[in-house]
Amino acid sequence: MRILTDIPDEDIEKLDALAAKSKRSRAAAIRDAVKLYLAQNDNSKDWIMRGAGYWKGRDDIGDAVEYQRAMREDRRPYEDI
Repeated sequence: MRILTDIPDEDIEKLDALAAKSKRSRAAAIRDAVKLYLAQNDNSKDWIMRGAGYWKGRDDIGDAVEYQRAMREDRRPYEDI
């Protein structure tokens, strides 16, 4: 879909410079800017789904439960409190 919008000349100049620097068209730079704006202003819980599984398959982290148990070994048992 096409839209018509007024953008100040100074912003167009900056936009064109950024687009040229990354060897992209002005339209591509505007599309990316709109996507970024929408992502930053998305108040839904989708960010949870986007972040789910980021650490899946990493073998350098270890098991979080084992880490917690190791950290708590020197504490009094819960039953004694």
